[in-house]
Amino acid sequence: MGLKKDYNMEAMAARLPEKQTNLHESWRMFKSNRPALVSMYVVIVLLIIALFGPLIWTMEDAVRQVMTDRLQAPGGEYWFGTDGLGRDNFARVINGARVSLTMGFVPTVVSLFFGMLLGGMSAYFGKWVDNVIMRICDLIQCIPGTLLMIMISFVLGSGLTNVLIAITFVSIPGMIRGVRALILHIVENDYIEAARACGTNELMIMYKHVLKNAVGPLVLAAVSSISGMIMAGAGLSFLGLGIQPPYPEWGFMLATSREFLFRAPYLMWIPGFAILISILSFNLVGDGLRDVLDPRLRR
Repeated sequence: MGLKKDYNMEAMAARLPEKQTNLHESWRMFKSNRPALVSMYVVIVLLIIALFGPLIWTMEDAVRQVMTDRLQAPGGEYWFGTDGLGRDNFARVINGARVSLTMGFVPTVVSLFFGMLLGGMSAYFGKWVDNVIMRICDLIQCIPGTLLMIMISFVLGSGLTNVLIAITFVSIPGMIRGVRALILHIVENDYIEAARACGTNELMIMYKHVLKNAVGPLVLAAVSSISGMIMAGAGLSFLGLGIQPPYPEWGFMLATSREFLFRAPYLMWIPGFAILISILSFNLVGDGLRDVLDPRLRR
């Protein structure tokens, strides 16, 4: 018993430098992808802005109306100018970042959770469990995603919570299918059969062999889906089904600035650029992670 314990500790110690080397190699590969590296820094800046920006430029600053300062060009007291009601556009963009990134992260996390739970059950247990879950996904995906989000938002009403529900509900079936396909690929490996032959509990196999091998692709799927969630939330707000006035959100700011397109085009350019840079950054980070996590792309 003591020999076995000593052997395991030595094996763990022997593997540690290899893990560190692999981590270092992965970081080196990621750094070599300059667009992904720059995008990672942009994402970090966006997260810092969303978390701490509204503590400095509060919601009161974003909704305060100063009619004598309406449609001020960027510069001076107002860094990003003011809108048609004299509200500070910079404070609105900063507070809108928190809302837009919330629309990206919350549906991604929730859909990933249900995707791992239901997709894993569907792939691992198969038979009637797989049939029931897949048929429900087929039923939901019969309706185009954008139309279904609009229908749900219309029925539930506007507001951040209802937008999150609509986006999450539409995204769950696709995540379930992705996780199911991934798990089916993993359970076909010989080490799963070997673990079963050794009498390992099914739940332990799911945890030690299936889920641990699925972490990398799942992280990649989550990062890649955030941009789509941000776009979906901005689209709903643009149509008037998301955040309602006077609270700011990038898609809603685009919608309300259409009437000033020629008089104050910066009102559309600034939130539009914020949406563009956030979506592009998350996509490029996802591409960089794919290069690192996919063994077929390693040189």
